[in-house]
Amino acid sequence: MVVIRLARGGSKHRPFYTIVAADKRNRRDGRFIERLGYYNPFAAEGEQEKGQDLVVNQERLAYWRGHGAQMSPTVARLVKQAAKAAA
Repeated sequence: MVVIRLARGGSKHRPFYTIVAADKRNRRDGRFIERLGYYNPFAAEGEQEKGQDLVVNQERLAYWRGHGAQMSPTVARLVKQAAKAAA
């Protein structure tokens, strides 16, 4: 089963997350199928206002959702937040 989830990167106490489509059996930060975007919770104020703290490729997200991929609760919340900010 394919799941859309966050993969953690960055350094200690400064996380940076990549939104990926991955097989559920793989590790959180391990092998993934495709990178769909990123989330930077520690983005600078100027970046947050421009919307650069969360970037999601909506076209590829819709593709994977159409092929049966499930989103993790956190990714679902972030995608909903990104859609609300774009509107």
